[in-house]
Amino acid sequence: MATANPTIHQDIVTQQTEGMTSVTRAKPFVNPYLGGILLGLVLFGAFFITGTGLGASGGLNRLLVVVEDFVAPGHVDRVPYLIDMAGGDRNPLDSWVVFLTIGTIVGGGISGFLNGRLKFETVKGPNISRTTRWIMAFAGGGLMGFGARLARGCTSGQALSGGAVLSVGSWAFMIAVFAGAYALAYFVRKAWL
Repeated sequence: MATANPTIHQDIVTQQTEGMTSVTRAKPFVNPYLGGILLGLVLFGAFFITGTGLGASGGLNRLLVVVEDFVAPGHVDRVPYLIDMAGGDRNPLDSWVVFLTIGTIVGGGISGFLNGRLKFETVKGPNISRTTRWIMAFAGGGLMGFGARLARGCTSGQALSGGAVLSVGSWAFMIAVFAGAYALAYFVRKAWL
């Protein structure tokens, strides 16, 4: 029976099981330059095959609209933003971006498993608790999700797809993302140091 506290150091996972210790080494990450080239090829393929780029927040948004349409279909039929996705007899899952989002999640899980990186852990600095880290993660994710819908796209949709076609709004979005991150980093630095 595995203990609940495996120790991780430099991509080496040590897990104690009934008095025995097993050590597995996770495979190294892909070279970032190769990863960038591969991502560029995937983006080019997306433009070439579908006529649109990549994006994830739209897929997650549509998955949430499925639930909203189930719980409050009348509300969905009255809100112009939601009508385009799920109003009347429309199925919010009838979009390529939903399959892209599901494929990203499943593909990431398979990749993590095959490379020895699939594990449950809370990555945090030494000066905060796990609870605080989870609260900060959910608050930051909620703000980012709201901002992504407000900006009409997330970092993949705006930065990758919009930036690739030299959209001024996408470049302004990414400048704002980095500026905001650097400005906030000063105030939360003690949580990581």
